[in-house]
Amino acid sequence: MTKTIFEKHVAGRKGYTLPKLDVPKNIGIPEKYLRKEPPFIPELSELDVMRHFTELGDKNHCIEKGFYPLGSCTMKYNPKVNETLVRNPAFTNLHPMQDDDTAQGSLEVMYELQKDLASISGFADSTLQPLAGAQGELTGLKVIKAYHDSKGNEKTEIIIADSAHGTNPASVTLAGFKAVEIKSNDKGMVDIEALREAVNEKTAGFMLTNPNTLGIFESSFEEIAEIIHSVDGLMYMDGANFNALLGIVKPGEIGFDIMHYNLHKTFGTPHGGGGPGSGPIGVKEELVKFLPTPMVRKKEDGTYFLDYSHKDTSLGKLHAFYGNFAVNLKAYFYIKMLGIEGLNRASENAIINANYIMRKLEDYYYIPYKEGCMHEFVASGKWQKDKYGVSTLDIAKRVLDKGFHAPTIYFPLIVKEAMMIEPTETESKETLDQFIAAMIEIAEEAKNNPEILHDAPLNTPVRRVDDTKAVRELDIRFKISK
Repeated sequence: MTKTIFEKHVAGRKGYTLPKLDVPKNIGIPEKYLRKEPPFIPELSELDVMRHFTELGDKNHCIEKGFYPLGSCTMKYNPKVNETLVRNPAFTNLHPMQDDDTAQGSLEVMYELQKDLASISGFADSTLQPLAGAQGELTGLKVIKAYHDSKGNEKTEIIIADSAHGTNPASVTLAGFKAVEIKSNDKGMVDIEALREAVNEKTAGFMLTNPNTLGIFESSFEEIAEIIHSVDGLMYMDGANFNALLGIVKPGEIGFDIMHYNLHKTFGTPHGGGGPGSGPIGVKEELVKFLPTPMVRKKEDGTYFLDYSHKDTSLGKLHAFYGNFAVNLKAYFYIKMLGIEGLNRASENAIINANYIMRKLEDYYYIPYKEGCMHEFVASGKWQKDKYGVSTLDIAKRVLDKGFHAPTIYFPLIVKEAMMIEPTETESKETLDQFIAAMIEIAEEAKNNPEILHDAPLNTPVRRVDDTKAVRELDIRFKISK
């Protein structure tokens, strides 16, 4: 077992010599906040430090090592050229407090990205300020609140589907609304009659993921929009799955009023590790005035500036400055390199890949909705659970032994023993075939040797851990034994 870096400590060993302290120690820090003893910092040579972290990195799974079939959390391969471009000192040396006339290039990039996102999705304008998809949700819901407040509407409820992302009800609550959940129908889509029963004069809006978390396109969107708009509610689209619609559908043209984008999911910026992310939102024309300040605007002379002129109607700031600029920059490069035809092809490939895997696995795993999926689909370990006592968790752990990251499991909650699989557009047919073969092997193992699955993973650096205990009794502090 790999020792921690603290356990590799050797007194007197140096990996780096710090410059001599040339300022007073602890200046301005009240005595009560100072440590009684200095923190223990391990002492190692530079080479030992490098070997330690390289060894840990080799044990970790990453997109460069293998396939990540995470449903609803696309882990696509991101072009390394974007990482190179974003490190250009012309961008990295900027300061957010610079005058507009000294940052024209960056302001132009932000302006064009605002417009590109709006154009791709059929909206009038967009803001880049939200720092993640969940904050994009909160921003969109705050726009809904600002809209109703401006009209004197007393609206308190937001309707969501039972297949919604977990962040949806949380965002609804944070925005000051009450979440009203409605059931899906037997096709995995919004039950229109249930929606009609839920809608009333308190309805501020409807929050819908399309395609939904089952990977199904909500085809009744026009009827849904008509119902919501009839009570002056607004249609909010959770754009987490927008990577299935690029160049195919523009949400702003089919009844939606607001939408957030996950740049880390759809537009080629890295995903995972806790961030940083970016969750811009697009809105219809009548809602632009409620967007956070500032917006990047273009003058008649072709120069760009940060516009605060709508501050009296704006919902205010969501972030200290102007969004996660470096993340937005990568999305800008991705869009400009692919163009609309390339973006369209990306969505088409994602859809083809998902349907290919689904059809290949439908005889081995229960698939509750198999009329055709978009970019992802939901399979289930129900057959394995009922016949052989093998759970979806067992299957997911065994996937690790096959050299792949496990798919998303037990979500969405409306499918028992769920496995949500999303291949993305960046995976080759050869990789998909290897994953399919592994999943079929696991189905056979569940039938003929279920104990292997109960004990899995067998070939990973760390064997099976108690996931529930890790969540409920989280302890990540290393305690130094005396």
